[in-house]
Amino acid sequence: MSEASSGAPERDAASSFLRQFARRRTSSEPEERCELCSVPLNPLHQHLLSVKKRQILCACDGCAILFCGQAGAHYLRVPRRLRYLIDFQMSDSQWEALMVPINLVFFYRDTAADKALAMYPSPAGATESLLSLESWQEIVAQNPDLQTMESDVEALLVNRIDDCAEYFLVPIDECYRLVGIIRMHWHGLSGGNEVWKEIHQFFADLRTRSTESRRPAHA
Repeated sequence: MSEASSGAPERDAASSFLRQFARRRTSSEPEERCELCSVPLNPLHQHLLSVKKRQILCACDGCAILFCGQAGAHYLRVPRRLRYLIDFQMSDSQWEALMVPINLVFFYRDTAADKALAMYPSPAGATESLLSLESWQEIVAQNPDLQTMESDVEALLVNRIDDCAEYFLVPIDECYRLVGIIRMHWHGLSGGNEVWKEIHQFFADLRTRSTESRRPAHA
């Protein structure tokens, strides 16, 4: 099996979430602030993606409108929709053809690289799989939900760490939140009981917040 390498931009995105978790636990200041204009933020606020740096910023509604939606904008607004893909189609042979080294991974379309990328969480951050994604287009063709996935800011999150496989279409910040959780709670070689408890809690929460998406029934 080929080796995979960790990308610095993806580590930065995960690290930004890790810093947010640390602030919430240690800071006496109860509020987060917009990282562009410093106004206080509500707990449910906008996230922006710096496309060049692959860095996620917390933003107020005003900055999200001001800095996005224009030609050549430096930021993309991260959507909020969460979909649990109940009838997702991926055979075991298709999964094996992707040759992702672990059973927890997210896929997104990177416009700068002009291709789909596979990233998996690790104690070091988000790690890019350098293996073949030749079957990706076949999987996209079988699953209409993937054809609506927004480049750079939405991802297919795959959880195959237990006996059953789960598939979610999520904002990219959810993927980096998972990476941050793993970096924060991983101990030793196997991670320890705490990190696996946190991973299962992450997906339990994701299922609760997601809208179920089913394939339309054939006539």
